[in-house]
Amino acid sequence: MALDSLLSFPVLAGRHGATLNFTRMNEQQIMSLAIALEEDDARIYNTYADALAADYPDTAQLFRAMAAEEDGHRHRLIELYRERFGERILLIRREDVRGFVARKPVWLAQPLDLDKIRAQAEIMEADSRRFYAQAARRTSDAAIRQLLGDLAAEESRHESKAETLGDKFLTPETMHTERETQRRLFLLQFIQPGLAGLMDGSVSTLAPLFAAAFATHSTWSTFLVGLAAAIGAGISMAFAEALSDDGALTGRGSPVIRGTVTGVMTALGGLGHTLPYLIPQFHLATMLAVAVVAVELVAIAWVRQRYMDTPFGLAVLQVIVGGLLVFAAGVLIGQA
Repeated sequence: MALDSLLSFPVLAGRHGATLNFTRMNEQQIMSLAIALEEDDARIYNTYADALAADYPDTAQLFRAMAAEEDGHRHRLIELYRERFGERILLIRREDVRGFVARKPVWLAQPLDLDKIRAQAEIMEADSRRFYAQAARRTSDAAIRQLLGDLAAEESRHESKAETLGDKFLTPETMHTERETQRRLFLLQFIQPGLAGLMDGSVSTLAPLFAAAFATHSTWSTFLVGLAAAIGAGISMAFAEALSDDGALTGRGSPVIRGTVTGVMTALGGLGHTLPYLIPQFHLATMLAVAVVAVELVAIAWVRQRYMDTPFGLAVLQVIVGGLLVFAAGVLIGQA
């Protein structure tokens, strides 16, 4: 069972389009979701086994065994579902439930190496255990509660097994579970929301700022527009992040903390290239603002490469192309 590998996949489901709140789901919906998640995870483990079979046959065999166990979980869930709710299983996917982390398709995560796969497996099993534990607390049917509780205990054993993957191949430093856990929590609670805020603040405020600059040639007016855009974007992103996930299932921590981090970084991203317009000389202020934008975009690309496993060249291309398009839109609108 799994939620996303946060070491490399920052995109979140539930911000747009999710229709179900986990805390309000009934037992039939919870069971349907559990069945779908077990199907997904068995398929992922088999994919990992295929990728590792040539170089690490023992580890590949272990992943196939874990996939078989997930299939066993699915069969037990379906048997009990059939007894309680009949033959028709509700079509509920992880992206339909608010707060679940969206996982990038396995084929987009190529190349798959043992280090990344091990980290993914640890997170998958930890999230599965958390899901079943939370789901068991929400059920009143004794048989369903017992099954979900049993599955939580089994996923806990899987988590311990996943933590030992690659013992023969990884250095002691990378095998240190506590440090890896701390790093994941840091990514979940600070890096991801902070990066989302910085990207939004640095890019989305470019158009209104430079549109105002080239339309008015007034540094003070431009500063006020940039200040309003940065603060407005910060408030909007703070509420969007805080309301997107309560952290109960994903372990992403307090929504207040995440929302604050996102809002502050969004505002800072917009203020960085706004502050130069406190300089009265328009051309000097504009050149300095453009320089600040360049630094911001490179910094964002570096953070994505450092913490999200995005190749630096690709990160630079994605961020700079997007930033240049927004910048050009602002300049063209301002000169119109």
